[in-house]
Amino acid sequence: MIFGLFRRREDISIRATYERIVAQARLPVFYERYGIPDTSEGRFEMIVLHAFCVFHRLRGEDKAGRKFAQAVFDLFFLDMDQSLRELGIGDEGVRRRVRKMVESFYGRTTSYAKALENSDNTALFDAFARNIYADSGERVAINGLVHYMLDAVEGLAALSTKEILKGDLNFVAPRAELIREDASDGQQ
Repeated sequence: MIFGLFRRREDISIRATYERIVAQARLPVFYERYGIPDTSEGRFEMIVLHAFCVFHRLRGEDKAGRKFAQAVFDLFFLDMDQSLRELGIGDEGVRRRVRKMVESFYGRTTSYAKALENSDNTALFDAFARNIYADSGERVAINGLVHYMLDAVEGLAALSTKEILKGDLNFVAPRAELIREDASDGQQ
């Protein structure tokens, strides 16, 4: 019985974290000011971006942090699976689409991580242009998203691991005014 209580508290924290990722990804400012396509693909990309920020923050943590990140990841793709089923897609179609989503997730997060590790805003800009904007976004909007991600990563870095594992995380607010500088200059 006592183990069930601990498990339930952990599940609540995992769900709360995932719900905050989704809530942040759905903020209208991303679609209205940052020009993210307001489509299922655009919303998926924004969930990936915010999930990446949380996972990036938890990288290198102890076993509890890694286990928590994995549980949030699992919940993310369980939610994607359920959403596809609600659309009436059959088992094989769901499996194929979820597999493609997982591959997309890993491809995107690998490029985001590499860009952050190298402090390469141009690589991050290019990854966003290609993946999120399908090479049709305005430079100022893409650059704004680069700076938003840098702010989000910095904001999450300021949170303690304990706060995050309790599901008590907040993202920075997206800037209402987009930054006009060119991401390729490497400055923040």
